Amino acid sequence: MSIRSMMDSIAPHFEKGGKLEALYPAFEAIDTALYTPGHVTHRASHVRDGLDLKRIMMTVWLCAFIPGLVGAYFVGLQANQAMAELGMTSADNWRAIFLDVLISYDATSAWDNLVHGLAYFLPLYVVVFAAGIAFEIWFASKRGHEVNEGFFVTSILFTLTLPPGTPLWMAALGIIFGVVIGKEVFGGTGKNFLNPALTGRAFLYFAYPAQMSGDAVWVAVDGFTRATSLGTAALGEGYGVEWWDAFIGNIPGSLGETSTLAIMIAAVILMASRIASWRIILGCVIGLFIGSALFTLIGSDTNPMFAIPPEWHLVLGGFAFGAVFMATDPVSAAMTNRGRLVYGILIGLMCMLIRVVNPAFPEGMMLAILFGNLFAPLIDHFVVQSNIKRRLARG
Repeated sequence: MSIRSMMDSIAPHFEKGGKLEALYPAFEAIDTALYTPGHVTHRASHVRDGLDLKRIMMTVWLCAFIPGLVGAYFVGLQANQAMAELGMTSADNWRAIFLDVLISYDATSAWDNLVHGLAYFLPLYVVVFAAGIAFEIWFASKRGHEVNEGFFVTSILFTLTLPPGTPLWMAALGIIFGVVIGKEVFGGTGKNFLNPALTGRAFLYFAYPAQMSGDAVWVAVDGFTRATSLGTAALGEGYGVEWWDAFIGNIPGSLGETSTLAIMIAAVILMASRIASWRIILGCVIGLFIGSALFTLIGSDTNPMFAIPPEWHLVLGGFAFGAVFMATDPVSAAMTNRGRLVYGILIGLMCMLIRVVNPAFPEGMMLAILFGNLFAPLIDHFVVQSNIKRRLARG
């Protein structure tokens, strides 16, 4: 019996009137993940387009693995280098149960680096996905609607914003907060005005700052401290790495934010498939350059962040990842073409303002995007009103 035949045979148990009717959202999510839905619209209005919601979300989900896998490699590389520096021959946590069998913790081995990094990335992702999808299914069953594919994207993006050593229970708590407070309380996918992944990440940052920031969370070895390049720059101690190393991702940081090169590859795919708005990404870069130029022009004798050039801002912290994957969220971003450009510029400027002016928070991109989410409806409103006035003037 094929999988399709098996799914069709058990479907009546999950449909209305069946014994497992309450679990229909979970069944439907598995069915549509495996196969294209067998029903189509029959009445107006509908659009014939091969790029449906499912394909959009799956494309973003797959593209997110590009910086994710590159980030995992560098997480493993930095962990293996730290272990060699400390004279350690085995991981100091439960991951040693299988890592000791698979690798020798050799920083010169690509296999050892990748597997060691995946030992942190994959458990986090599995826990995040399981915790989040459970609440997605619960809300869907209560409301009687389907589980949306958008959670696939939310789960991977949230995971990639975490430091590699984030406790698993904390990651689960963060995604639950993001799903429930950032999306479901407003009615679910399409009705949320904040990015759910960033909402959960912001909650963890403010609820557990010691585990989400500081010098001890970026290298996946207990007791080993290493500041991020933004952190050292804020102290006037330089960047700690060459620009090329920062560009390819060999710097401390969250799992998916370090490799600007990998993020750019994903961005090309997303923009070529017309999934991510190039206007938003361009706007973020323009805002960054404007903000950086203004602060460089103003200058400061006490704050070294004023002197960081834009090419370094591009490759440090979560700017690139946020601009490509978070700011372009089609639900919480601006909808109009001009509005998207303004929205992106606002995010870029806010990121520079938070990074440079606030010495206690040298990152900035996460809060800048959430700030942009709040103003996206207002930006679209003014763009629409401007269009109406212009057309009335012509008429």
